[in-house]
Amino acid sequence: MTSTNTPSIAVIICSTRQPRVCPQIASFVTSTLQTLPSFTSTSTTATLSTIDLSTWNLPMFNEPTIPGQIKDSSAYAQPHTRAWSAEISKHQAFVFVLPQYNWGYPAVLKNALDYLFNEWVGKPAMVVSYGGHGGGKAAGQLKQVLQGLEMRVLENMPALTFPGLEAVVAATKGEDIGIGKGVWDGEKEGIRRAGEELLGLLAAGSVAKEGEKGAELTLRGNWMEDSMKLRILLID
Repeated sequence: MTSTNTPSIAVIICSTRQPRVCPQIASFVTSTLQTLPSFTSTSTTATLSTIDLSTWNLPMFNEPTIPGQIKDSSAYAQPHTRAWSAEISKHQAFVFVLPQYNWGYPAVLKNALDYLFNEWVGKPAMVVSYGGHGGGKAAGQLKQVLQGLEMRVLENMPALTFPGLEAVVAATKGEDIGIGKGVWDGEKEGIRRAGEELLGLLAAGSVAKEGEKGAELTLRGNWMEDSMKLRILLID
């Protein structure tokens, strides 16, 4: 059983193109991560869920205020932004599964990222790219953007290369690319290693937050003590 405080990791399907194979690949990444001890033991340390950008279908950015200036989601002008903020705020870490288009990552992903700022800050991010050559250029660009959002991005970024022309053709049609037949079995260990790194960052972040809370309480306590001393001096 998992606690209500168990951290949530969201696997984001970063392609909305139709037809598409991103859901297949995100499912492969998710099922591979689920073999880690953190998800198979009785004391689960995190949960996995999926966010499909196609389901959200966010319009091109149309908020009047710079997202970095928004401290409370109620300050967003658009209802879809408030809903998107609530969704991202539910999760403590993210796995971005993305294709490479023309040496870059999908515009729909940049748009989804740019809607928010503070909701992303400080959260661990794992990038998994795919394509005819693995999608490394798209992954590198996304890493820079996520760092700009002050996320903690993994150095280990698994890149999944389509095994041959037949798989490429199937991918363009949104057909089965043979994951169930083991075409990427050799990539599972790399995904698991990245997953362990992600969980490590997540755990480190939780410890840091507890430390920050402790420091905040200490400061507050010192402030209250100093205030009381000042009050006594004024009374005297």
